[in-house]
Amino acid sequence: MSAHDMTWRGVAARWDRALFDAVAQRHWPGGERVLPRLGRAANHGVLWGGAAAVIAACGSSKGRGAAVRALGSLALASATINTVGKWSVRRARPVLEGVPAVRQLATQPATTSFPSGHSASAFAFTTGLALHSPGWGIALAPVAASVAFSRVYTGVHYPSDVAAGAVLGVAAGFVVRRLAARVEAARSRPGDEPVAADAPALPDGAGLVVVANAGAGSDAEDTGLDVLRARLPEAEVIECDGEQLAGVLADAASRAAVLGVCGGDGTINAAATAALRAGVPLAVFPGGTLNHFAQDLGLAGAEDTCRAVAAGRAVRVAVGRFTPAPSEPCPPGPARPEPVRPEPVPPPAASDPERPTPRPGAVPPAAPSPFSAPPPDPQPWPGARPSSGPVYPPPGPGPLGPGPATGPVSLPDPASPLGPVPASPLPPLDPGPLPRAAAAPSGPGPLARPGPPAPAGEGGGGSEGPGEPGYFLNTFSIGAYPELLRYRMRWQPRIGYLPAAVLAAWRVLRTQRPVRLRLAGRPRSVWLLFAGNGTYHGTGATPRRRNGLGETLLDVRIVHGGGRPGLRLLAAAFAGPLSRSPVHSATRLRSLHLGGIPAGTPLAYDGEYAPAPDSLVLDTLPGALTVYRDALPPPAPPAHG
Repeated sequence: MSAHDMTWRGVAARWDRALFDAVAQRHWPGGERVLPRLGRAANHGVLWGGAAAVIAACGSSKGRGAAVRALGSLALASATINTVGKWSVRRARPVLEGVPAVRQLATQPATTSFPSGHSASAFAFTTGLALHSPGWGIALAPVAASVAFSRVYTGVHYPSDVAAGAVLGVAAGFVVRRLAARVEAARSRPGDEPVAADAPALPDGAGLVVVANAGAGSDAEDTGLDVLRARLPEAEVIECDGEQLAGVLADAASRAAVLGVCGGDGTINAAATAALRAGVPLAVFPGGTLNHFAQDLGLAGAEDTCRAVAAGRAVRVAVGRFTPAPSEPCPPGPARPEPVRPEPVPPPAASDPERPTPRPGAVPPAAPSPFSAPPPDPQPWPGARPSSGPVYPPPGPGPLGPGPATGPVSLPDPASPLGPVPASPLPPLDPGPLPRAAAAPSGPGPLARPGPPAPAGEGGGGSEGPGEPGYFLNTFSIGAYPELLRYRMRWQPRIGYLPAAVLAAWRVLRTQRPVRLRLAGRPRSVWLLFAGNGTYHGTGATPRRRNGLGETLLDVRIVHGGGRPGLRLLAAAFAGPLSRSPVHSATRLRSLHLGGIPAGTPLAYDGEYAPAPDSLVLDTLPGALTVYRDALPPPAPPAHG
């Protein structure tokens, strides 16, 4: 026996080879038919990609998020193994003596043996899945172990190669979990919304009524209801389905000191509507798929909300509103002479039989209409109508930097060869918060008309009667996205979220036509009209996030009609706020009047959709909604000088 064989490496190599030979010599019932095929299925991560697709299609929102993190763990493990691992330890593959020919692969791997890439990928995927969805992780753990064992069974790896790959895979899963936690913490960063000093503190939860949407796609553990019951034991929790949600929320808001809601963005929208109308604060417990509003507000989970409610820490956020309105008059054309009409003659009084009767063809005087609208003012952009001031760009010297507003915005008129239309010189906007009574109107205003019916979707909120306005906390849109949302929600119960979203996108891009409507009385054709409650930053397939929810302006973006929708929507998606191109325009407005909307056109708001009225007004209600949040806004910098 050589000196090398007496070292710890030599001893480990002998044990390694002994285990390899024991596996090769042992008969494993059914192994010849299953294990080689299973190992081939895991080549290049195909097996795990298919598993992720099945989980995304059939699982809950938590399962879909776990599948994404599992794929991230697999990618990290594969990149580490194939770059650092394989080239750091140049170990030769095992000699196939003693391995039955029926087990051997038709094509032997050409790379080095240590560590096993298949084992690392299998355990990375399963660990990443189990850390976020234990049920799916337990279900796939035997598959991962079988894939790892198949590498020894077919003679392409030593047992130590497989063990090292498994350790690296588990480590990759934990690394990805930590990175995801950091990203979520950075995503849930509080903004500079004004503090609501009058929000009541409920140390034990007495006076808090929480309505949980059972159809939001998450169980009690996912949504944090167990945390809520433990931290605020006196809180009342009501679980209901989406069809009952609007009525249950209205009843809860009428008798609660604080209205709580657990669900996705659509459910939170319905709760915010009920809270506005009842004039009570809102406590949000995120329980949906994406939770855009909760993340932009700075809420990472139920624990944050419980601490805020117990301590009475809350902020005031702006709310977007869409109100059914009369059709806007057409813009004035060339002056024409007024037709000469006979003077109207009033009908004879009953006590004056001698008064002559009206002449044939006489026109009686027209009564003033409560829906009369003034002629359009000079506009900074087709469809823009500032309610009380000019349109300002985002704060700062640049398009998105910090600092005071610097002046009005002008955007090009696509139908005009004269270029930009200047903004009208009006006094600055008053960004101060509205009184609570003004923020939550209880009935139709002077421009009210029958509103859209109750929407379909998770929340089941929206307009509840003629003339009632609708509200949005995140986004409002008309055009391609509402159509996509309608198809996806129709097909999702049958085939799952991801396949329904893909088929809906294919259907919309193939069959969608531009929506023809009027913006400030001017006819326009658009693929998409998007309005955000506050400025959305970042580029990509959808706007990413808002730095705060206390803004007083709408982030308005329009993709002009014409051409192919896919290319135009993609070009507009990768453009930032206040940008413009031949295919799209973007600006920030206090209000926006839409008219001439074709019958049957859907609108979408906060993940819900409903038929649009023929005319509506979009505007914002600054500081209208009080929402609990644990972290208070960052302190203002000290004044100098």
